[in-house]
Amino acid sequence: MGLTYAALRLTNLFNHQQVQVNALVDTGATFMCVTEEIALQLGFDIEEVSRQTVTLADGHQRKVPKIAPIEIAFGNRSYVTEAVVLGNEPLLGVIPLEAMDLVVDPRQQTLTVNPQHPNYPVALAK
Repeated sequence: MGLTYAALRLTNLFNHQQVQVNALVDTGATFMCVTEEIALQLGFDIEEVSRQTVTLADGHQRKVPKIAPIEIAFGNRSYVTEAVVLGNEPLLGVIPLEAMDLVVDPRQQTLTVNPQHPNYPVALAK
């Protein structure tokens, strides 16, 4: 098993600027995480946005910029959310994964739409 990456389209819904990214699918991460460079390409001023306290993998907490609203698109799925500005590569966390009803196959290192719901996402409401 190895790392799974996915091609995503990110859109700033205020100015409609778009960026194509190759994001690490990280089921241990909560949010969509983008680099400072990606946030700037999307047209966000990271000095003027709100901040989110996050706990890093090593247990340390840090307050980081949070950009919104952004749309994440993968295949025939999209999700409007926020992203934290953190790290040196984009990460796709579990909130957008679940909301878009995507399935990670770590053996094949692929991300796909849920084959049980190929035409539209289905999410648990309980």
